[in-house]
Amino acid sequence: MEDSFAGRCVLVVSTNYAPEHTGIGPYSTQIAEHLAASGADTHVLAGMPHYPAWRVAEGYRGRWRIRERRGGVTVHRRRHTVPPRQTALRRALFEASILAHGALAPPRIRPDVVLTQMPSLAGGVLGGRLARQAGVPHVVVVQDLMGAAAEQSGIRGGGRAAALAGAVEARILRKAAVVGVVHESFVDRVTAMGVPRARVHVVPNWTHVEGPSGDRERTRTRLGWSDQETVVLHAGNMGLKQGLEVLVEAARLADQEAAPVRIVLMGDGNQRAHLQQLASGVSSLTFLPPADTADFPEVLAAADVLAVTQKASVLDMSLPSKLTSYFMTGRPVIASVAAEGGTAQEVLRSGAGSVIAPEDPKALLAEVRALADDPGRAARLGARGPQYVEQRLSSRAGLERITALLRTAKAGR
Repeated sequence: MEDSFAGRCVLVVSTNYAPEHTGIGPYSTQIAEHLAASGADTHVLAGMPHYPAWRVAEGYRGRWRIRERRGGVTVHRRRHTVPPRQTALRRALFEASILAHGALAPPRIRPDVVLTQMPSLAGGVLGGRLARQAGVPHVVVVQDLMGAAAEQSGIRGGGRAAALAGAVEARILRKAAVVGVVHESFVDRVTAMGVPRARVHVVPNWTHVEGPSGDRERTRTRLGWSDQETVVLHAGNMGLKQGLEVLVEAARLADQEAAPVRIVLMGDGNQRAHLQQLASGVSSLTFLPPADTADFPEVLAAADVLAVTQKASVLDMSLPSKLTSYFMTGRPVIASVAAEGGTAQEVLRSGAGSVIAPEDPKALLAEVRALADDPGRAARLGARGPQYVEQRLSSRAGLERITALLRTAKAGR
């Protein structure tokens, strides 16, 4: 990056931050550390680590406010509620607690620019407020569209919350100097909120993990995966919008058909207990805890197929961050998602996987078996993932896109 931010103060507002190792946290962390390495005095206003388990991490429980140094960055943490199960009311309380504590005790700095990662919605409100108070530009990067999320995710009470969330979100984005969106499928919805198209920039996420480097067979043996079975792995958050019931039912079908298929759900989230209960008695399904950062790419690469699933209602609210990690592994991806959504577009553009109808366990199992029966096709699909990463999703290119947003915002002032 150019040295345009050397000696300047940058505030990043992101509820999610390291040590969270999945979702938005790794992107916020790499952005902040990249800016710090360039010479910027970089601060982050963050919440307490809680994702994807939706439990506050050890070492942070019971703490009200924390100031810590990580990777050359000063992190200001503020306590907030962490709902173990999601409803619209609990989500609203979560957002309200972030907003209230952040407004009551903001970092005592004077930034030259404020960069907010959304969600959370409260983070967007806080970022805009702090930027206005300092008289500096506010840059927003939209990872998920919150109004659409309330409408499409199936969260209890979400229909009533969607209009309010959408109105707040639109106000934040209209007031921002520059808006980045992680996929072009978000652009129409953002401009429909009244944001001029010239202020909206597509800034794709990048892969934030290293490629696998270990012995694949040794990893499979350690995990208890046989060479005679096709292992389908879903890694990451177990939430409502993922619609992971389709994988439970596909495993049930595999049991009924005596298919040599093992489906693995690795990670955590507010739907994990529900899924475990639903999967009672299903022998073709295994649950794993989240892998640590070093082991994560090795476990992904040890699988035969990587799965991304979403409810049929999920269209343009989000793009799963797991895709960037999946593509690095050289394994084929099956996307059980709406064909008209951004996730389907990304998988098809990469050439690294196939898209099937969402919430259809028969179709999912059939595609798994088709890939198992055609290892040449599986290998060709898998090989395209790393190529796509190199062409479009490198961390260097991704971080430069973000810092270019900051330069654009500064130049407009």
